[in-house]
Amino acid sequence: MTVESSVITMESFARPSSPVGQILLLTGDAAQATMVGQVLQAQKLPALRCTSPEHAMEVLAVDSASNPRINLVLLDAGPQAKQLFPWLRKVTDNLLAPLVLLWNSDRVQIPIVLMIDSHHVPQAVQALQMGAYDYILKPFSAEQLAATVRRTLQYRRLQTQNDLFRHHLEQLITARTEMLQHSMRQLENSYDVTLEALGHALDLKDAETEGHSKRVTAYTLALGRAVGLAEPHLRVVGRGAFLHDIGKMAIPDAILRKPAKLTTEERAIMRTHAELGYQMIRKIPYLQEAAEIVYSHQEHFDGSGYPRGLRGEEIHIGARIFAVADTFDAITSNRPYRKANTIQIARKEILRCAGSQFDPSIVDVFLATPDSIWLDLREGIMRDGFAFSPFRYTFGDIP
Repeated sequence: MTVESSVITMESFARPSSPVGQILLLTGDAAQATMVGQVLQAQKLPALRCTSPEHAMEVLAVDSASNPRINLVLLDAGPQAKQLFPWLRKVTDNLLAPLVLLWNSDRVQIPIVLMIDSHHVPQAVQALQMGAYDYILKPFSAEQLAATVRRTLQYRRLQTQNDLFRHHLEQLITARTEMLQHSMRQLENSYDVTLEALGHALDLKDAETEGHSKRVTAYTLALGRAVGLAEPHLRVVGRGAFLHDIGKMAIPDAILRKPAKLTTEERAIMRTHAELGYQMIRKIPYLQEAAEIVYSHQEHFDGSGYPRGLRGEEIHIGARIFAVADTFDAITSNRPYRKANTIQIARKEILRCAGSQFDPSIVDVFLATPDSIWLDLREGIMRDGFAFSPFRYTFGDIP
C-alpha cells in the first residue's frame, strides 16, 4: 500500500497557532487521483491521497500527533457508488471524529465533499443528510473543482474563526463572572460586618436578651441545614434570624427595658417591632428576602401570630425554622426572672405546640437532632464570645 501526496508549499487554513492543514483525497481511481492532485497543486493546496478510509487511518495513525490538520476530505466512492455510505460512515466516525478529539484545540467539524457521478444525485443528497458538506458531479472541470474546494475551505476557515471567537468569549465571560462573584462576596462581607455592629448595638440596648441573636442564628442555621436548605438560602435565613429583633431599636427604652409587666398599650407598641424591623431593612437589595423573615418571625403556623396573621406555608420557610430555634433558645437561656430550663423541657414544649405555633415538619426535624448539636453550638458561642460571627460562620462547621 502506497501513499501519493503533493509536496508543495503549504497555505494554512487552520488557526494561526495550529499546524498547517491539508486536504485528504480518498479514491481508488489512480487517474482521478492524478487529475485532482494536479488541480490542488496548481492552487498550492497540500494533499494526501489514500485509497480507502482504512488506508487513511493506517497512514494518519503512524504519527498522528504530528500530522498536519485535515481541513477537507474529498471522497470518491467509485463509479457504482456502492461504497459511498459505508465509506462516509467510516470517514466520519472512525477517522475524523478521533482526529478532532486528538486535536482538541480544533472542535470544528471537518467538511467532506463527495465526487460522484451525475446519475447518483439521490445518493449524494442522502449523504448530505448523513453529514457530508457538499458534492461535485463527475466529470468536472478543473475550474469547478477548484471553486468547490476554495468555497469549502473558506467555510471551514470561517467556522474555525467563529469557534475561536466563541471560545475566547466563553473564557472572557468566565473570568469576568469570577471577578464579579469575588467582588459581590467582598461587598456582602462588608455589609455583614455592618449588620453585626447593629446586632451588637441591639444587645447593648436590650440587656435581657444579650447574646440571643447569635445563639438563635446558630440554632436556625443548624436546623435549616437539617431541613435541607441549600447554602445560598442558609445565608438569607441566617441574616433574617440575626436581624429578627432589629425593629426593637425603634421601641422606646421605657418600654423595651421596663422591669415590670407591660400594659396593653405598651404590648401593642412592642408588637410593632416586627413591622418596624421589616421597614428598616426591606429597601436594602441584598436583605429583601431576609426582611421577610424579620417581618414574619412572630407569625404562628395556625394563623394566631402577628402582625399579619399568616398561616402555614404563607409564612416564609426561614421564619418557620427560626420560630422553633427562637423558642428553644428562650427556654434554655437564663432570664432575670428565672433560670434556664433543660433541653428536654424545651423539646416537650416545642412538641406540644407543633401544628399551632410551629410547623410540624420542622418540629420533627428538630426532635430528631441530637442534644449534642445544640450543646456544642451554645458552648462554642459562649467560648468565642464577641468574636463569634453568625455571617462568617463556616457552614461546614455546622453539625
